[in-house]
Amino acid sequence: MVSKPQGFYQRLQELPLPAQQAFMAALCERLLPNYMLYQQTTGQGDSHTLGTVLSLVWERLNVPNASIDFARQAEKLAECEPPEEDDSFGARRALDAVVSVSALLDTLQGDSPEAVLDVSRTSRAGVRAFIELTEGEVDAQKLALIIRDHPLMDDENDFQDAVLEAVSEPLDKASLKEVRELGRNGGISNLGLSLDDVEE
Repeated sequence: MVSKPQGFYQRLQELPLPAQQAFMAALCERLLPNYMLYQQTTGQGDSHTLGTVLSLVWERLNVPNASIDFARQAEKLAECEPPEEDDSFGARRALDAVVSVSALLDTLQGDSPEAVLDVSRTSRAGVRAFIELTEGEVDAQKLALIIRDHPLMDDENDFQDAVLEAVSEPLDKASLKEVRELGRNGGISNLGLSLDDVEE
């Protein structure tokens, strides 16, 4: 099934803010294993803090009047970024996770109408970059077709469609739990990577 991004993005932007936040949080959950892999292979990063900040977002979604200092959480999040000088593929995907959680925090601290689109596109772009990396040297036209028909891109589009459907329903504690579980995706990231021994 090919997702039609234009109609998809329009639907995303028309969602009420809490539904947009739940959508972003689910995508962030699916980006976390990439960050954890980066930390495990390089010794850089702080996946515990990243996961904790994301958990606080879910807490706020469940309890809208929960008193959480998201400005402070944003400061902690900034410290989770990979070192600037690390331009490896793993570092860039780890940064995707941090930037996406950061965009989500922006929506909790004020007006950030583009954040939901940014997170959706960041996740898709990571998949695209991974396919480019694994396919090697092919011409641009051929690569575009490979990306379009690639199982990982199919999976990404289906996943985002499924999350959009889930958050389009009325959200209560039970449905939020389901959306979070959907985002965790059995511990498999948007790149099809997983850590069997990731600590909760």
